[in-house]
Amino acid sequence: MKKIVVLTGAGISAESGIKTFRDADGLWEGHDIMEVASPIGWKNNAELVLDFYNKRRAQLQTVRPNKAHEILAELENAFDMHIITQNVDDLHERAGSNKVIHLHGELLKVRSVVDENFVIDWKHDLNLGDFDLEGNQLRPHIVWFGEDVPMIENAIDIVETADIFIIIGTSLQVYPAAGLMNYVDESVPVYYIDPNPATIYDLPNELKVLPLTAVEGMKIIKAELLSLE
Repeated sequence: MKKIVVLTGAGISAESGIKTFRDADGLWEGHDIMEVASPIGWKNNAELVLDFYNKRRAQLQTVRPNKAHEILAELENAFDMHIITQNVDDLHERAGSNKVIHLHGELLKVRSVVDENFVIDWKHDLNLGDFDLEGNQLRPHIVWFGEDVPMIENAIDIVETADIFIIIGTSLQVYPAAGLMNYVDESVPVYYIDPNPATIYDLPNELKVLPLTAVEGMKIIKAELLSLE
């Protein structure tokens, strides 16, 4: 069974109705990104940060996976599928994908500000005064700008063993996620789906760029992959 590794970004969830940062001219839901997605923002105004993620969490529970998410899950019937996502939503899991790494955290989880290993599921509002078992404030389980990406080494290990690599809905501007394609073996074909694809330089692999939405692109790739079986 061939191993397919998929890197997904905000573009795959945009078709489910989740707004993307890059579509908002440097603002995310009316906020400067550093105000709501950085340790400095948290230090300066924790209430604003909590309110921002409370709204994102509430919105997430009103949307559904789209056909691109569903196709990735369906391909598990024919391939060893591994998804590495920059997204903090749970749409891959809801669509049925079983092997998902969240590089930037998960919106439906929170963690202790003191013990980063204390992580729990959380589907409702998070407020000041919500504590871990030791009385420490809880914060969104999100990797903010300026913080380490703890899952990146796991992701690299998976990418290095891919037989096929697919990139969906990302501008390839956010590192270290954007650098994962450099760990793909030179013999591995790479597909890149995005309506406004970034220019990829110096990638020795066979590269197929589909300047399409995630749903349109995955319909084409699904047919192509299944024809190879």
